[in-house]
This record gives sequence, structure tokens and C-alpha cells, in this order.
Amino acid sequence: MHSSTHDTQSNPSNPSKHSKRIRNAILAGSAVVGMLAVSACSAASTTNAGGSDDKVTLAQPSWAGAQANIAVAKKLLEDELGVEVDVRQMNETAAFTAMDGGQADAVLEDWHGNPKQLKTFVEKKKSVVSAGELGVKGHIGWYVPKYYADKHPDITNWKNLNKYADDFKTSESKGKGQFIGADPEYSQHDTGIIKNLDLDFTHVPSGSESAQQEEIERLYKAKKPFLTYWWTPQVLQNELELVEVELPKYTKGCNVPVEKADCGYPHVDLEKFMNADFAKNGGDAAEFIKNFKWSNEDQDAVVNYMTQDKMKPEAAAEKWIKENKDVWEAWLPKK
Repeated sequence: MHSSTHDTQSNPSNPSKHSKRIRNAILAGSAVVGMLAVSACSAASTTNAGGSDDKVTLAQPSWAGAQANIAVAKKLLEDELGVEVDVRQMNETAAFTAMDGGQADAVLEDWHGNPKQLKTFVEKKKSVVSAGELGVKGHIGWYVPKYYADKHPDITNWKNLNKYADDFKTSESKGKGQFIGADPEYSQHDTGIIKNLDLDFTHVPSGSESAQQEEIERLYKAKKPFLTYWWTPQVLQNELELVEVELPKYTKGCNVPVEKADCGYPHVDLEKFMNADFAKNGGDAAEFIKNFKWSNEDQDAVVNYMTQDKMKPEAAAEKWIKENKDVWEAWLPKK
């Protein structure tokens, strides 16, 4: 949930350079992801978590930025270090459970959207440990198209949303304005925001990243108003001009529980996590994952290869690796 941000794209005041993780047709559907998550948690006998460095199991969330991380890490681990890599798609919650139980060694992109998981497995059980920052800066927010904000400049503050709610009505929004919600598995507290800020909007889930993106693109092409959950980094914001709506400032705990959330989203330094035993005993593979750190621009380049150029993840990773040896060489363990 799921997103990455390029340092140049993390500034919400520059909507044309926003970017965030894409739930694209490249990625498996949410039902498949769910099944894979379940199978991952029941497949301990097929993994090698927590001990050897000749095989690594990586948890892959369902957005394109996460897929880009994995594609590049997998190719380098296999080609440069001779490590066999098993990739298992699962959401962030399932990833922590899998790392705790030894069914996954690492997840390369976490948005800190599951505070209960962090508290349970990182702080209390200490079965999962931080592997350092990914280097990508992420931000979730509410967005409207720039063409609408140009006509109604005050829409960019949440206090004025009700003034324009009628413009966002749809057949699904039950007489209120429609808020286009994210994949249910993504980090979010929009229902709480709508309720506790008394907004005249109805949260309408999109179901998946690809469905949400298709709807945004359809409405944008028709120059219709829309209000949506979105994030940076995500390459869609390189193509469409979206403007962020200012929500009450995020403070720690303001979104817990979701039912009482009354604030926006933080800017997050996306983080990697590892099974604690693997972090100690995983050898070169564990060291490589700890060293793996790239920028929003790097991640978006791979995502663009996959989504815009229609390259398979393996080919996209290979292209980036050929062009950026100066970046990834620093990730390799020192001999």
C-alpha cells in the first residue's frame, strides 16, 4: 500500500513531478495476491529463511515500485552473488507474519502503514529487524486534477471540500461527493478522515491499483472533477497534473484507530525489514539487502520501463543495471 518518491517528486506543491506506486496490470490481481500470501505463510518447508545465504525468499507487495525493487535485487543477487531468489507476492501485513515465522527473509519496501505489526514483531518479539532505509521517499495524499483546481483554487484545502461536494457526485456516492478509495490492502485511513472531518463525501473503493488508475485516467481525459487517494512515487503523476488537497497535519498516532483518524498522511522514508535470524546469518545476501538503497528516480526509471515501455520486470531490471553500475556496485558485499 503500498509506495513508494523521487526527491524532486515528493513536493506536493509540484504536482507534475509527483509520483507513486502503480497498481498496474503488470501486477497480479488482488485475489491472486491474497492466495499467494496464504500459501507463503504455509510453505516454511520450501524456504530457507534465517540461515543460509544461498537462497533468499523476498516478500513482494502488489504495487509496481515494490516490483521494481524486487526485480533489480533478484537479478543482482543471482548474477553477482550466485544466490537463488524466491519471490512471493503478499501484502505488508502478510509479509511481517511471514518474516516472523521464517517463511520470508525480507521485504524491501514498507510504508509504516501497519503500526501493530511493527510493535508486535519488531519491538516486542524482535523476530523482525530493520534493514535500513530504501532511499525512496513516499507520501500518500488526496488529489484533484489541476484543471479543476485552476477553476476552484480553494479546493486545495480540506475545509472547502464540502463547498464543492456536488461536483463530485456519482451514481455510487449515495447523494454525496465521491472519494475514490485505494486497494483495500493499502495503508489508508480515509474513511476516518471523511467521518471525523464531517466531509460530505462517500468513500468508494476502487478494488485494485489498476482499476483506480484506469478510472483516474478516464475522468482526466473527460476533464471531469474527481477526488482520489494517490501517492508518490508513482509514474502516473508524471503523465497527469494532479494537485494535492491539504489535510490536517499528520502527527504520530493521529490515524490510530482508523475510526478516529482526523489527519492526513506523513512523508515516509520507506524502510526495508528482515527476518532477525537471516539478518545475522544471511551472509552476503543479507549484507546486500542492507546495502540496497536507491532514489525515487531510480525506482521510477524501472517502473517506467515496465509500464510505459511494456518491458517484463526482468528486462527492465537488466536495462537499469546496465545503465547504473555506479549505483549498484556499492550494494555488493566488500570482499
